[in-house]
Amino acid sequence: MSSFVPGHFGDHPPPLGEEPSHPESPQNPGQTNIVVSEMLQVVNNSVPDLLDNSLQAWGEESILPEQDSGETHIAGVPQVVITAIRANDLTLGLRRIPAGFHVAVKTDGAEFWTSNKPVHVDQAVIEWHERILLPCEPSSKVRISVYASFELGPMLCHGEVLRKFEISVQELLDRSKNSHPIVFQPMQGEVVSPCTSLFMTLEQRLSDEKDVAVLCSLTTLASGEMDALMLRMDAGHGLLARYRRMQNSSDLDQSINHFEHALDICPMGHPCRSAALFNLATAKFVNCQVNETHLDFDIPISVFQDALDLRPTGHPDRPITQLHLAIAILSRFAKRRFQTDVDAAEELLSKVLDVCHTSSYTHRAALLVIQTSVLHPAGSILANDLGEERSAASMLPLSPNQLAHLAEWCSRRDDSRALDEVISLHYDALGHYNATHACRGQLLANLSIMLITRFERRGNAEDMDQAIALQREALALHPVGHTDQSKSLNNLANRLSIRFNHQSNVEDLDQAIVLQSEALALHPVGHKDRSLSLNNLAAQLSTRFDHRGNTEDLDQAVILQREALALRPVGHTDRSSSLNNLANQLSTRFDHQGNGEDLSESRENLHCALTLLAQHDPRRLKVHRSLATIYLSFHRSRLDCTGPGEDTDSLNAAMHHFKAASNFVPGGLLFRLRAGLSWVHQADLHRHDTELEAYATSMQLMDVYMSATASVSSRHSAMKDFPRMLAVDAASCALRSGDVRLAVELLEQGRTVIWTQMTRLRTPLDSLQTRCDHEVTLIKRFRDLSSLLDRPSASHVDGTPSVDVEAAETRYRRLVEDWNGAVDEIRKIEGFSRFLLPPLFADLQEAARDGPIIVLVASRSIQLPTNFEKLAKLVLALREAIGKDSSPKGNQTALIKVLRKLWDDVVRPVVENLGRFARRGSRIWANGESLSQQYISSYTPSLTALMKVRRSRDKSPSVPFAAIGQNLPDGAAFTLDCVEPELELVRSLLPPPPTVSFTKITSVDATKSRALRALRDNTWLHFSCHGTQKFHDPFQSAFLMRDQPLSLLNITQMNLSQHEFASLSACETAVGDFATPDEVIHLAAGLQFAGVKSVVGTLWKVNDSTVQRLVEAFYKNLCGDGKMISRRAAQALHQAVHSLARDKDMPLDQRVVFMHIGA
Repeated sequence: MSSFVPGHFGDHPPPLGEEPSHPESPQNPGQTNIVVSEMLQVVNNSVPDLLDNSLQAWGEESILPEQDSGETHIAGVPQVVITAIRANDLTLGLRRIPAGFHVAVKTDGAEFWTSNKPVHVDQAVIEWHERILLPCEPSSKVRISVYASFELGPMLCHGEVLRKFEISVQELLDRSKNSHPIVFQPMQGEVVSPCTSLFMTLEQRLSDEKDVAVLCSLTTLASGEMDALMLRMDAGHGLLARYRRMQNSSDLDQSINHFEHALDICPMGHPCRSAALFNLATAKFVNCQVNETHLDFDIPISVFQDALDLRPTGHPDRPITQLHLAIAILSRFAKRRFQTDVDAAEELLSKVLDVCHTSSYTHRAALLVIQTSVLHPAGSILANDLGEERSAASMLPLSPNQLAHLAEWCSRRDDSRALDEVISLHYDALGHYNATHACRGQLLANLSIMLITRFERRGNAEDMDQAIALQREALALHPVGHTDQSKSLNNLANRLSIRFNHQSNVEDLDQAIVLQSEALALHPVGHKDRSLSLNNLAAQLSTRFDHRGNTEDLDQAVILQREALALRPVGHTDRSSSLNNLANQLSTRFDHQGNGEDLSESRENLHCALTLLAQHDPRRLKVHRSLATIYLSFHRSRLDCTGPGEDTDSLNAAMHHFKAASNFVPGGLLFRLRAGLSWVHQADLHRHDTELEAYATSMQLMDVYMSATASVSSRHSAMKDFPRMLAVDAASCALRSGDVRLAVELLEQGRTVIWTQMTRLRTPLDSLQTRCDHEVTLIKRFRDLSSLLDRPSASHVDGTPSVDVEAAETRYRRLVEDWNGAVDEIRKIEGFSRFLLPPLFADLQEAARDGPIIVLVASRSIQLPTNFEKLAKLVLALREAIGKDSSPKGNQTALIKVLRKLWDDVVRPVVENLGRFARRGSRIWANGESLSQQYISSYTPSLTALMKVRRSRDKSPSVPFAAIGQNLPDGAAFTLDCVEPELELVRSLLPPPPTVSFTKITSVDATKSRALRALRDNTWLHFSCHGTQKFHDPFQSAFLMRDQPLSLLNITQMNLSQHEFASLSACETAVGDFATPDEVIHLAAGLQFAGVKSVVGTLWKVNDSTVQRLVEAFYKNLCGDGKMISRRAAQALHQAVHSLARDKDMPLDQRVVFMHIGA
């Protein structure tokens, strides 16, 4: 189990790691430059340093601005001018949230200030394009300082100095010419350095008479008053900054003294009073935290409130004031526990989030405050541990200790949002603690553990691979002799072991055992971590036995695990883990050696482990699964059987523990789903009476699990890891129990999961619009969240910083949680209790109103003269027969043989029974493979999809019809000669205006964007182009256009709910993905799910000659009488196909390549 060691800020805590294995399964962000030309602020330095005791320590000089009107330049005089200043990483290492940044350039007694510019979180670079005149003498010295300011209103002082240096004009010219920036190293006492580099662009020229340097005074105050105010402010900021670095309390006291004097200069009504109040409140707040004078929090809170009162709505510094006030109030709440403080802080933070740009540092800090408040129970701001306002207002990340505490809290709870936040905070910290910092190795290890935790709960393999990469980096930072080497060896071994369990790469397992053996060698008898190494090495040896069958590995694993258990007596926090692991190894040995004592000891250990674990401990799930496995072994071996017959008690106990594991919420969604699928498998295998319940539980868990996956491609990839026929097997189970209604419901629930989740986000709620204000607000919230979730997820190219990918995925999961909350609220409204729940049989019957629906349940125990294995072979044979002997003289005997077999085993038994429900020649729908010959057959991926496209839609007096053709798309090797003639053929067969408003998009114009516009603006469509089905990523299946593919993913993002018909005269537009057949992911189905009522697609490649003849026959049958009715499409296609069938010279596979989908 992960070990978290608390400590004080600045200590170097051990990493979270050294958690046991699980034997049973075991920035360079895009640079954003702000380029804004503004007036320079130029001030003359004419006042001596009056505060030697503070300012000399910093080496700063005070500045007195004068009011001046301008300066005249004589034409033709040589000049050296700074034309641009570029600074990198200004925010790194800052302990306060800056309002902006500026640069001061002092030369020949004058000081020039650039404009004060704010930056955003995603900015690594800031630029000033403001011209500053330098002396012409190359040896002249220039003093340059970079500052962080803390107000966007009037600039009262420099702010906090980040970097300053003195340099000659000549060196600046040389650096500008050679593009050499000035690079800074971290200052003493800093984790990282603010302003890591500075580059100044200079030019030499002759002055122009039109050149004018605009000089501006900073305020309208008198010089003497301004002088004193700026001196005090600069002194206060300088001492406060030095205190944060050196932790000298006298610096903090002097800082407060200077800010108090500054406030005295700004009486009531003074324009700078709010800034003086804010700075004083900041210093006093730090003082309260440092001295733990929490009862005095009232003082900075009161002063922050006074500052806020002087910064009304619209004031640029109001949000930062609200943020600091909220932080101070939450710190007071941490000690007093007054709910009114929480409410007040929440309101302030909400206002900050409402007005600040999401990429601003103020917005970021407000989110961080909320995160830490959410992650911790009462008093979560951890004022004592933070030492100062590092908790949220800090530009530094949380300390390693704080992150360790958060991670420990998070690892013991099934809170997906909290886990995402902790991971994001760790990534943020790594951006600040560089490779030379002593804490980086521990942060790497802790983040690795959190990623593995999330992988185990959600199953994203990228998390696992990233965890291993981070742990390898941590090990590289802990070479031989380093005190943390054994921990890094152990952690990396465990990561590799977990990856082996999921990917079966034997190199991972062998390397894990070598690393773990090295770690054990560093933990001799008496070492406090020996039991940990024993436990983990035993787990890995046991895993290798499972893979290779070497009994020495298994026996050694048992010996090591017994020693580990002996080192973890009753009361030890990890005793339950050792009991569980030893039980699993003894169970494995029983399976291979048959010693009943091993099995009995295993069961006893597991029951002991269960009693040791708290009620909500996530590890209980694994113990339940282990107990289920043990009881199955007892059932098979009949060791507990006291009489003849089966040991039903052991079997029932096994199913009980599978059920308990599946329903144990703290165990994590992915673990629960895996337990549910194991329950399904064993209940089905033993025909246990909990089989239907197991299917229903697993399908519900799968639906929830899939909804938390951001992109549709990721969902499809995840589906491959689960049983292909889960829904069909569930329906088959219901049929065996005689419940046809439940069978239909389960099939509808479990098929097309990805499509169903996408369509949920487009659910109409018109019937709620006339209700009360609360419900109208709720509907708006639901629609807004649905719209956000329905947007395509960001695609991350290789090299995208992990923190950016992590942030995007976290945002998506937050939206899912909020969306689920809105759905739960809607279900509380009368009449909406089943909102977005799987439809009941009574609802699904509506799909059959226009004719019978045939559902082929291709699973075990079906009532057809075939079985699942035979059908699988038949499908394979059909694929292989397509295209064989397809020349005009070819007889395609292989295809004929397959089709005859399909007729005998599947179609004919159905047709023979259809006579009782439908006359010959009427329409039927199939939820499986299409029927032909005797009935007009259509296909529907799901009953819900069919009912959706049948909804009434607006009728246009003139049918907007677009024919889109592309004969030579980007990357194509040959031209489709039939495309342009086909478009003209379609035009000639359609009724003339005004019945049809026809648009033809020929190959030269058929780009992706043009096709998308046509798809949006026309409700009838005909595509003639190349089509391609991407089996590895079916949502990238596409119509190939001139420049880019028009993908299925693009189509799914469109609202086609008013569309009537689409004809897809392209290859492979109705071919599903073999790995996930129940998902039905292809172009034709995508158009139907997007809303198109009726679609004609192709099952495989189609010849040009076939297309031409089919198109002509189809449109003559569809609209030969001058009427455009999409419901005719199925019959028109049926008649057209039969006309092709009469041509014996046409290959058989071309006669049956087309299919109709929808209403």
